[in-house]
Amino acid sequence: MEFNDYQALANRTLYGNEQVLTNLSLGLASETGQVVDLVKKYTFHGKSLNKDQLTKQMGDVLWYLSQVAEWADIPFDDVAQQNIAKLNQKYPNDKAPK
Repeated sequence: MEFNDYQALANRTLYGNEQVLTNLSLGLASETGQVVDLVKKYTFHGKSLNKDQLTKQMGDVLWYLSQVAEWADIPFDDVAQQNIAKLNQKYPNDKAPK
């Protein structure tokens, strides 16, 4: 699936009002926190990493990111392409140093 296609499909489920950007930003922070919590439990509490839950939470993060981009009239493909270009410039030798 292309990022712009995802952005458009995800947008049909956005409930809009005058506080859309605030709602999206808070939702993004909340869902990111849930990803962090899964990693914390895996890293520090000896829990197994629940990949199904991780995938669902990352999907929620993706939804919120796509809708922040939609609100700002930024094609989501542009976000991905610009990020890769930045990474290629920062790390021209294939990988980040370890």
